[in-house]
Amino acid sequence: MEQLGREYARLCAAAGAAPQEAVLRQLRGPVGGRLDLAAQSLSLPTCSALGQLLPGAAPLAALALGDCGLSEEGVRLLLNGLCANTTVKSLDLKGNNLRTMGAEALGKLLRQNKSIRSLTLEWNSLGMWEEGFSFFCQGLRANNFLQRLDLRNNQINHQGAGELAIALTQNNSLQELDLRWNNIGLLGGRALLNCLHSNKTLKRLELAGNNVPGDILKAVEQALNHNQDREAILSEAQNQVNILSKEVLSLKDEKNKQFMDFVDTVDKQKEERARSEKMSVARVSQLQEALDEQYSIMNSLKTKLQMTEAALALSEQKVHTLGELLSAVKQEQNSVAECHFRELQQQKQEGADRESKLLHDLSAASEKNLLLRNQVDELERKCRVQQDQLFQVKQDLTNTTAELKLRAVEAEERLEMEKRRFKQSLEDMESLRVKEVRSVTGSCSCLLVSVAVMQLLCLERFSMFLWQELSQVKAAALAERGRAEEELIKVRSQARLEEQQRLEHLEEKLRLMTESRDEAQNCCLKQKEMVAEAQAKAKQLSLYADGLKRRLEELQQYVDRKEEEKVTELNKVKVELQEQIGHLEAERTAQDGLREKIAALERQLKALSSNHRETLLDKEGEISLLLEKLRMKEAEISRMREEEAQRASFLQNAIMAYVQGSPLGTHSSRK
Repeated sequence: MEQLGREYARLCAAAGAAPQEAVLRQLRGPVGGRLDLAAQSLSLPTCSALGQLLPGAAPLAALALGDCGLSEEGVRLLLNGLCANTTVKSLDLKGNNLRTMGAEALGKLLRQNKSIRSLTLEWNSLGMWEEGFSFFCQGLRANNFLQRLDLRNNQINHQGAGELAIALTQNNSLQELDLRWNNIGLLGGRALLNCLHSNKTLKRLELAGNNVPGDILKAVEQALNHNQDREAILSEAQNQVNILSKEVLSLKDEKNKQFMDFVDTVDKQKEERARSEKMSVARVSQLQEALDEQYSIMNSLKTKLQMTEAALALSEQKVHTLGELLSAVKQEQNSVAECHFRELQQQKQEGADRESKLLHDLSAASEKNLLLRNQVDELERKCRVQQDQLFQVKQDLTNTTAELKLRAVEAEERLEMEKRRFKQSLEDMESLRVKEVRSVTGSCSCLLVSVAVMQLLCLERFSMFLWQELSQVKAAALAERGRAEEELIKVRSQARLEEQQRLEHLEEKLRLMTESRDEAQNCCLKQKEMVAEAQAKAKQLSLYADGLKRRLEELQQYVDRKEEEKVTELNKVKVELQEQIGHLEAERTAQDGLREKIAALERQLKALSSNHRETLLDKEGEISLLLEKLRMKEAEISRMREEEAQRASFLQNAIMAYVQGSPLGTHSSRK
């Protein structure tokens, strides 16, 4: 650590600047491999020196540069130094007002650095300049090591969100993205939602404070939950694959050990056979020597023929007894061979039973798969029924919109009729006033005309206001209809994707079960070959038993060893069967998990259908409220008409009273 401080001081002296004390303290004693320079105003020479130190700063794992007031050139120097760093895992550049050059340097850093896992860029201005933010997004698209990115309060608009979505479609490492308190809006939210269909690694996406509609936020949350479920399923599948590979390797090792033991036993038997042949040759030579001696004795003792004949008789008796002994020994050997043959038949029968059990298990597994397929078909049928219900709901919406349009047209026609009637009444009144008040001065006529014009203007403004309300209601109905159709399309696509994934998972299980069945059949064939080889060896041993009488005890010991080996093999077979039973139970538990997931999906579909029904009821309530508003407006129009008629009558009476009270009126009355 002291070396970092000395190197920093040396670089500052070479640049002709004084080293900063706060930076020296942090370099001499970083806590836990973290260099914390937050809230320190770093000068340009300090940034240059740190940029030269960072490529070789091995002990540093985290770098905090928040609220340092870095200039564009200082940020560029620091990030260029970090491009070649291989130890820094976390980088904090919060509150440095990074702009175009900073965004370009960050894009270069993301393209070249392979060690940073967390990047905090809160309270900057990266989204204000589209060109710089596009460089940053290109770097993010090329990076496959960053896992967490914080872009809060960066003034990112919907175009920046689109660039970010394009980068996320090709990024395979980012797991957490924080975009709170920006200006993403509806278009940016849709772009991010569309990118989640291709990005399967993003687990957390924060979009609060961006004016994003609630349905898009819900869809984003569903996509993120789907990514999390997919990653959990992939991890489980990978774990199962690893377990199966380990089991396969262990089985191969056991088979290799058994084969090596069998080869060792064969070698030992060959050695024993060679030893017995050597001993028999030595005995034959000894017997030959004895015979030579006997011939010499017979030639030398011809006089003792009688004694030799008696000896021959005795020897014949001995030969007879020996023949009986040999026959008894042969019978014993035959009985031993029969016992061995019976044991081999028992082993064959046990192998056949085991094969039948395996076939039965396979048939049970196939039946389970058929049941699962039937359940999948039933789910598809339910989805179709719900689709029909949604289609019926769409038809109801179209009918309601048509009724609203008809009612709006009727209201417009009524308004036109009322306007025409009111204009006709005004014309009649004008004609009456002209006839009655021709002698009135020009000022009174102008006053009446202005009042009538003002009334007409008020009525036209009120009709325009009603027309605007009707157009707003129509636009709201059309928007709700579009949203409902989009939600339907999303639900269908999600259901299809999940069904495809389930089918692929089931096909993978079927393939694994067929492979296990083939392995079991191969094991049975190998055991049959071993049994045939053991039978051939038994025959060879029975043939050799005639010439090796004195090795009966050794053969019995050998048979005992064989029996022990058979017992061990039977135990191994039992263990293998237990393992297979355990695998089948694990598969059964996995199928139970799939059933639970199917039930959860059914519950989700029911919840969605209930939500759609609630929204439809809400829309019907809104339509009824709008109808009530229309009725109230019509009542107000009628009331205003009555008031206008009353005002006209009052004016008429006032004018008549004025005319009668004026001197012209008195003159006309005298006449």
